Amino acid sequence: MYTPPFNRADDETELRDFAAAVRVGWLATSRAGAPPAATLLPFVWTGDTVVAHFARANPHWREIDDDTPALLIVTGPDAYVSPSWYPAKAEHGKVVPTWNYSAVHLTGTARVHDDPEWLRAAVTELTDHHEGRRAEPWHVSDAPDSYVEGQLRGIVGVEITVTGVEGKAKLSQNRSDADRTGVVEGLRADGRPGDLGVAEAMAASLARE
Repeated sequence: MYTPPFNRADDETELRDFAAAVRVGWLATSRAGAPPAATLLPFVWTGDTVVAHFARANPHWREIDDDTPALLIVTGPDAYVSPSWYPAKAEHGKVVPTWNYSAVHLTGTARVHDDPEWLRAAVTELTDHHEGRRAEPWHVSDAPDSYVEGQLRGIVGVEITVTGVEGKAKLSQNRSDADRTGVVEGLRADGRPGDLGVAEAMAASLARE
């Protein structure tokens, strides 16, 4: 991950919170002699382990041997930044467009799991994680056991042992506070979902400084 010093995010607790809030990421792997493959997967990251699963019909999992190098890319909101939002434009005009975003990259090794007990435990963990914030969460045990067993036959688990974590928050930290405030106001005025997410992240970053 290319990360200028002013965009680097190093606090692992914050990176874990970010990944837990996004809850889904692109798993990319590459095996010698095969083209790179990538799949968007819901996941749970606990300790140094990420748990997820593929649809069995997805050929990606067949490209994963034990300890295959893997990259999980977790991205948050992103947005185009217009130079017209910078007060500096009126001062000297030396401004250009950019794109703001936040991301976490987890690197490590992947292996697949096809054991029914492992799969049931993984699906239960994923479900509890994603349903946990709901007032009346759904549980795997709510469905008939025979139905769950049939669904488990349609998936293959994947486990990633995380060996490296990198975080980046590109939120115009290289601009003046006035320019950054102008971007926040511009993004809020445009009002697109990604724009609003970036605006809130930028506002929080400004408030912490």
